[in-house]
Amino acid sequence: MLVPITIFTPTYNRVHLLLRLYESLCRQTFKDFEWVIVDDGSTDETKDLSLTLPPREGTFFPIRYFYQENGGKHRAINRGVKEAQGELFLILDSDDSLPPHALEYINKYYQQIKDDESFGGVCGYMAHHDGTIIGHGNNDAILDTNSINMRFLHRIQGDMCEVFRTDVLKEIPFPEIPGEKFVPEVLVWNRIAQKYKLRVFHEVVYFRDYLDGGLTDKIVKIRMNSPIASMMTYAEMTEFNIPFFAKVKAAINYWRFRFCSDAKEKPQIEWWWLWTAPLGWIMHLRDK
Repeated sequence: MLVPITIFTPTYNRVHLLLRLYESLCRQTFKDFEWVIVDDGSTDETKDLSLTLPPREGTFFPIRYFYQENGGKHRAINRGVKEAQGELFLILDSDDSLPPHALEYINKYYQQIKDDESFGGVCGYMAHHDGTIIGHGNNDAILDTNSINMRFLHRIQGDMCEVFRTDVLKEIPFPEIPGEKFVPEVLVWNRIAQKYKLRVFHEVVYFRDYLDGGLTDKIVKIRMNSPIASMMTYAEMTEFNIPFFAKVKAAINYWRFRFCSDAKEKPQIEWWWLWTAPLGWIMHLRDK
């Protein structure tokens, strides 16, 4: 790898937000990184801005822009991983930004575990731009765990900033399902957790707000339009060593989105979860 960290931004018609993100990168105290932008079929001026970003004092990082036809964030991530020249891969959405010491913290904790192949990366905290911490439930300064146990054993709630080794994301990519434009990130994070753990540290390394029109704002409809990926996510969760109630919720959600699909071949769950189908049907009707 040529640089320690690849900052990766998938974007679709968000040109008005890219400057704030760019300026947060210019303020980084750790300076050895690249910024990879994958334009997922934008029809605005994303390309023009990405190729002609105005210089800022302290601009020290290469910017590499790639365009592809609209296929969803997961396909953009796969493309970004393919093009990345960084040892670590940080996904930074176009409506978000990084605090000035973010990459310094990420690199600091990564150096501690870099030579241990059981680690797939590191994980810091997220906050809103007003400083309100999003993740909660853990008081340890450092916690070494996989992302499944992070949620279900250590009970850390809220979005976290997982930063994976690029090679791990090459090994375990996002599935690309014909006709679907969404794959939940947790599907891949859970698969990575079967083999790798993360070093979780307590510093905030990511600023996030949930804007109208983003993926989070309309997530149920998006999942309904990509039912195979949604079923796949929940079917796999029923097999994990997690609390029984969490498995029940996963089984209900499996049926919830299975009722959205007319595909001949669908992800399957064990027959004993059939009793959760009526509850999934009720949720499906509510979604519609």
